[in-house]
Amino acid sequence: MQQETQNFRTREVPATRVRQGRWGVQILIVLIVSLALAMAVWFGLEFYGQSIDAQSVDSPGATTDAAPNP
Repeated sequence: MQQETQNFRTREVPATRVRQGRWGVQILIVLIVSLALAMAVWFGLEFYGQSIDAQSVDSPGATTDAAPNP
């Protein structure tokens, strides 16, 4: 085990070369666009859900809980 670690050479590497990545403007753009699309879909589903709910309340035959007329 001691011999394995001695085989590796150590050298000093500048900090800019060791970093895993840059700031990644492309990734930031992808995240912002995906968030905007998710918000647009959410808004569309909310609007659709409210329009369905309004239609079911306005329809006279939509309720099934009412007692039948004798």
